[in-house]
Amino acid sequence: MLKEDVVEKVAQLARLKLTEEEKETIGKQLLSILEFVNQLNEVNTEGVDAVWYGQEGTPLREDIPKREFSQEKALANAPERENGFFVVPKILEL
Repeated sequence: MLKEDVVEKVAQLARLKLTEEEKETIGKQLLSILEFVNQLNEVNTEGVDAVWYGQEGTPLREDIPKREFSQEKALANAPERENGFFVVPKILEL
């Protein structure tokens, strides 16, 4: 399992409140993901051409704006809200 402070930092960045049980479960899952990524780093790709498919063959649908749910419902799980908007940490200095 990842150190608890690492799991807590990831949860904080994702604005999640986790129980101790959830921290343990997510810590194990994150460690598993990191181990898999580490395995990918060890794969020998020498002599393998880079592959890029981009958007070829991917059908796109037209964007049609519609109201899926109310503002109240959209904000229901927000850890912090103000005047009908999400409140998030400031990330840009202007």
